[in-house]
Amino acid sequence: MIPTDTNDKLEHTWRSLSTFCASLTEAQWKTASQLPHWTVQDNLSHIVGTEAGMQGIERSDHQASDLSHVKNPIGEMNEHDVDSRRGRSGAEVLAEWNELLELRVTTLRNGDDAYFAQESFTPTGPGTLADFLHIRVLDCWIHEQDMRRTVGMPGNQDGPGAGHTIDRLIRTIPIVVGKRAGTPEGGTVVIVITGPVQRTIATTIIDGRAQIVSDVPASVLTTVSMDSDTFLQLATGRASNTELGTAISVTGDTELATRVVSQFNMMI
Repeated sequence: MIPTDTNDKLEHTWRSLSTFCASLTEAQWKTASQLPHWTVQDNLSHIVGTEAGMQGIERSDHQASDLSHVKNPIGEMNEHDVDSRRGRSGAEVLAEWNELLELRVTTLRNGDDAYFAQESFTPTGPGTLADFLHIRVLDCWIHEQDMRRTVGMPGNQDGPGAGHTIDRLIRTIPIVVGKRAGTPEGGTVVIVITGPVQRTIATTIIDGRAQIVSDVPASVLTTVSMDSDTFLQLATGRASNTELGTAISVTGDTELATRVVSQFNMMI
């Protein structure tokens, strides 16, 4: 099956990224982001490197000299891509991205069922190319937000990539509430995302397992509220609950809420 919805979200996110990047100065391109050792430009270089590889463009054999902040083999591969572009200006990386964007859109719009069904490695394990593209929406939108947050230019926070990403991150909440935070049997933790993406997620411990339930019970142990960018920063390890401070509000069991939000990072 051709993942038209995923392709639409990718193109929307990519074009939003290009429009935003066109306004950046060289000083902004070189501004350090929340990601260790990465600037705004490095975030785009990462997207370029990954999408070029997916397009079948041969990767550079460049090797980054500093891998001290890298945590896994995927991170090492990403760092080589990023470091290979650090000698360029932001405008040069953007020009490469804009050319690649059109290639990627053409490829995806012309792919048939067999193309999207082919086996592919994904960050979550073996899958199909369609599975990987579903994750690419998340990765590209998150890095767009990383870049925008760094230079204080918010945008595209309520587009199709936003809801898609928040909903994928929500899948991991039961692990946080159950295994990590140790919520007791029968207890419910509610996470309220106030916007621009709005969601209410109630997670209850049932027979020892944390499960997202469709309705919020009459009695809950704690409710944690935050906007969707705060949720994103917590879920992706961009900032800690103490750094985000009053952007997170709590009612009910504050100790349980602290255990939840202090162990919220869902990214590898």
